[in-house]
Amino acid sequence: MKAVMIVFNQTNTERVEYMFDKLEIRGYTWFSEVRGRGTNTGEPRMGTHTWPEMNSAALTIIPDEKVDKLLDAVEKLDKIHEEVGVRAFVWNIERTV
Repeated sequence: MKAVMIVFNQTNTERVEYMFDKLEIRGYTWFSEVRGRGTNTGEPRMGTHTWPEMNSAALTIIPDEKVDKLLDAVEKLDKIHEEVGVRAFVWNIERTV
């Protein structure tokens, strides 16, 4: 099992939901109004007058065999909408209860 966290501009909300549906990823946790800035070229997303845009994040725990498909979909989304950005992070899940 792997944990995958996807951080994305809120303009990509429907696209991320579609990605989960298409890959039959049913379980996830959604974080709205996530603030931050990308490490390389990202502009701040702070929900302020100066930086009004906001990000969201989704965390899902999925079988290993779905990880590459999900990352491929995230990469495709990023290439289509590079100006708003989307990133995915993966780590091992040792145990769940």
